[in-house]
Amino acid sequence: MNTFIAEADLLVVGAGIIGLAHAFEAQQRGLKVVVLERDHHAVGASIRNFGHCCITAQDGDLLDLAVAGRPRWLAAARNAGFFAVESGALAVARSNTELELLGQLAQSRPMGQIQLRSADQVRETLSGGQPEIVGGAWLRDDLRVDPREAVGSLAQWLAGQGVQFFWNTSFLGLTAAGATTSRGEISAGHTLICAGHDLDYLFPELAAEREVFRCALQMIRVAAPDGFEVAPAVLTTTSMLRYPAFTAMPAARRLRQELAEADPVLLEIDANVMFTQRPDGSLLVGDSHVLGKSQAPFQTEATSEVLLDRASAVIGRGPLTVLERWQGVYAASPQQPYLIAPVGERATAVSVTSGIGMTISFGLAQKVLAGLS
Repeated sequence: MNTFIAEADLLVVGAGIIGLAHAFEAQQRGLKVVVLERDHHAVGASIRNFGHCCITAQDGDLLDLAVAGRPRWLAAARNAGFFAVESGALAVARSNTELELLGQLAQSRPMGQIQLRSADQVRETLSGGQPEIVGGAWLRDDLRVDPREAVGSLAQWLAGQGVQFFWNTSFLGLTAAGATTSRGEISAGHTLICAGHDLDYLFPELAAEREVFRCALQMIRVAAPDGFEVAPAVLTTTSMLRYPAFTAMPAARRLRQELAEADPVLLEIDANVMFTQRPDGSLLVGDSHVLGKSQAPFQTEATSEVLLDRASAVIGRGPLTVLERWQGVYAASPQQPYLIAPVGERATAVSVTSGIGMTISFGLAQKVLAGLS
């Protein structure tokens, strides 16, 4: 007779934002939930990002998931008491082509969702800003959280609501009853594998079939210049070449060509030059992207210098004082922006493979759980 260390309706493997969003959604539905996490607390992609829920710049199915998850983010923040602000995002235009692209996007959306801004309005939001700014757009529906606070606070709140956590506990494999772990067996009605870029450690054939790689990025935390405050997340040219709502616009191809001529290094490091401000006033600045099956831990100083220089140019003040540097790693795939795949009779792997886990996590959880019911 098996002796289980826990029994649950739903077992979630991984306590990053994807796993916690599924735990939150299941708890809200009255399910008994157990969460496994191999570390003592979340240390992965969920705390190494901008804390930006980039809702407005998504398109199609991703926009639907982002919009569906938005009220869940706000509810989670109210319940768990972590910082969350309906700040929107500011896309800064420094060329006529960028301004044209933003105008095209605004026309394609419901009135008010994307609001064009004059150069003076953009500079006012940025507490100054460089003279090359020609305008911009406010993306109304975006949210910001503090990534270093949100995940831990949500886990703590879920634990207080009866979700059982096993920290420092490794998932060793699926069983007929549920799963076996480094602490013993767990009985579960269904198991969700939310292992992010480490999917290949657990299900290598699935990871290979779906082309799930590791995307490494460089990020920096800097001290804000004196008097600098900005509420929204700030996006720039490279952001308009990354997020699907922007890239679907007719002007996107011309913008890429112009950037390739004017500042090719940004394309070489696959940059998304943007920044957000944490509650303590410091700025999270990034980021570059490198794709591979495994990632070396080393950061290239030249890449960091490019990111700092371009962010400083938008802020209009510099040089910026670096407080911390780090490497982020997330799952990425050329096949699909997210993965939902059966890995057993009562088990499903779930991973966001496009770097927008914070953005679609709660909407994705609704989709997955609806499919299980």
